[in-house]
Amino acid sequence: MRLRGFVLLFLIVWIVSGLAGEGMWPLSEIRQLDLKKKGLKIDPSRIYNPQGVSLIDAIVKVGGCTGSFVSPNGLILTNHHCAYRAAQSASTPEHDYIRNGFLAASREEEIPAKGYTVRITESYRDVSEEVLSAVTPGMDFAARTRAIQRKIKEIVARAEREHPGKRAEVAEMFIGKTYVLFLYTYLKDVRLVYVPPRSIGEFGGEEDNWMWPRHTGDFSFLRVYVAPDGSPAEYSPQNVPYHPRKYLQVNPQGVDEGDFVFILGYPGRTYRHRTSYFLAFEEEIRLPCVANLYDWQIRVMEKAGQNDREVMLKHLSRIKGRANVMKNYRGKLLGLKRLHLVERKREEEKALQAFIDADPARKAKYGELLAAIGRVYQERRQSAQRNLILDYLPRSSNLFNFALTIYRASNERAKPDLEREPAFMDRNYPRTKERILLALKDYYEPTDRILLKDMLLRASRLPEGQRIQVLDEMIGQEDPEAAIDRLLDAMYARTMLNKERIVYAALEQPVESLKILDDPFINLAKNLYPVYQELKKERERRKGELDPLLAKLVEVKKQFLQKKFVPDANGTLRLTYGHIRGYSPRDAVYYQPISTLRGVVEKTTGEEPFDTPADLLALIEKKDFGRFQLKRLGSVPVGILYDTDTTGGNSGSPILDARGRLIGVNFDRAFEATINDYAWSEEYSRSIGVDIRYVLWVTQKFGGADWLLQEMGVPLK
Repeated sequence: MRLRGFVLLFLIVWIVSGLAGEGMWPLSEIRQLDLKKKGLKIDPSRIYNPQGVSLIDAIVKVGGCTGSFVSPNGLILTNHHCAYRAAQSASTPEHDYIRNGFLAASREEEIPAKGYTVRITESYRDVSEEVLSAVTPGMDFAARTRAIQRKIKEIVARAEREHPGKRAEVAEMFIGKTYVLFLYTYLKDVRLVYVPPRSIGEFGGEEDNWMWPRHTGDFSFLRVYVAPDGSPAEYSPQNVPYHPRKYLQVNPQGVDEGDFVFILGYPGRTYRHRTSYFLAFEEEIRLPCVANLYDWQIRVMEKAGQNDREVMLKHLSRIKGRANVMKNYRGKLLGLKRLHLVERKREEEKALQAFIDADPARKAKYGELLAAIGRVYQERRQSAQRNLILDYLPRSSNLFNFALTIYRASNERAKPDLEREPAFMDRNYPRTKERILLALKDYYEPTDRILLKDMLLRASRLPEGQRIQVLDEMIGQEDPEAAIDRLLDAMYARTMLNKERIVYAALEQPVESLKILDDPFINLAKNLYPVYQELKKERERRKGELDPLLAKLVEVKKQFLQKKFVPDANGTLRLTYGHIRGYSPRDAVYYQPISTLRGVVEKTTGEEPFDTPADLLALIEKKDFGRFQLKRLGSVPVGILYDTDTTGGNSGSPILDARGRLIGVNFDRAFEATINDYAWSEEYSRSIGVDIRYVLWVTQKFGGADWLLQEMGVPLK
């Protein structure tokens, strides 16, 4: 009786959450949705039409974010924090585009967004059968993983030969079960057009990050260029603006509470089809470890740059990225506890196991499924501390990251192209080198040394059974801290990897030439390389074991719930829908879904991160709102809150109204909604965007960039 009651409750929760708009829907699944019943006022074919032009043709991926074309001349609207790295990379103490912002008065003044690419989805098709044909009976788990990876590379290489100039990628939709080949156009000449100053684009800083109400002008404009013949090209003064097949119409009237909205974008990763074993590992081990590590590293970098703007500029992008992850992870930990998610998953799995055991045929096929998954995660726990140190060692020290990349490249580039790791294949290696050289620009030895020392100290404290022998031999056991100091003194004194010409040359050298270079960091990478190779093999074996189990899990859950599932987000183009809607984060508190300029004034203190520019405050004081105020509130809307289903990667996604017009730019989730990656909560899952009226008001009234509004077709009066 208790089991049947729980199953009924679980089904009700699942059905209700589905009605609330849960789901990041792939293009192939959009037609299943009755969007007109939800509030859409255009034909769904105008969103996605494989036989013609539709809204999805205006949606692009910009680095790890989403953006959208908003003019016929390649103008892209995305988030300030998505353009942040480009602005930081172009900044100097004399031209500080983070602090002061950047505005190109003409196309000739637009500056390169170094390291950025724009990706446009062209087509897709299912290749699951071909991918899984690589698996043969009797394969061990690691061989299974390698065979699938090899087959995917072959499919990608063939697709790119058949479609010259296009990029191909195979995305795993359901783990171990379904795979889709996507064709993309990659545009390589991306330039900054308008980046508001940090005091607007990052108003509230980390204090407001993941919080509501929000008053952040988190937007920037980029432009993408192509060669004169229209083909993708690296930066050149002779390039011309790209003319997209489709660009979004801006609705300067915006939306109001209760209005239907939808989002198109490239959400990163969700993990909703994973088990309680995965969630427990996240809650107990990975999330707290990384959050605490990043918290400490942020404080180190902030201290290093507090009295030196040049040093701070080198650290800003890393600080921002780490702070975002840290707060996100702490929000996830809070959500896991608040929703008792691990316990709920365990109860769901008990009900699922009872369903499996109730039928002899199901029991024969799936009876040991959950237990087998549990054993994989138990094994993962046994080496978790060691593996986290190996993972975050190159992420902490730039010099070690350079050295490890160089040494890996020297080994991988000696192999046939299809046998290399993806980063070192011919199609990807130019970008790998570019990322290293951009990181070198931000290298600062004192910080690098502090972070590397910390990671080596952590390695020296590992428990027996998880120790890294190479590092133990280097450090010794009597006085690890003193030994590490002596070791680093010698390494930093002798290394040449702080020089761009050395790094650039080393990235093209075979192993034998690296031996002649005799750099201490490359020698460390050489000594640790076998350890990383063993870690790679361990993960290949584990993935080869786990993937078929997770594929079976989806199969039996579909039988249990008698429903189709939406695959987890994986960086491919998705749709989500909802309404402008507030929520109650705790007892007796209700958050309205629209914030205004009034909140900007209320929060302003004159000090970072609430140091609103004086010119903006003057505009507010004069009530110079132009056509952009919401009369009901008597002010310009700044932030909007809505119950769409989003995650990382949706930053910069266009928020569209019922007629498919642009009314905002997504940039965050509420703190309670960081749990979205693991589970949907109709009660708490809210996303945050900057209202298009604030974007336009700041651009015109504060930035003085009337021409950008005109380019977007927005009347000035």
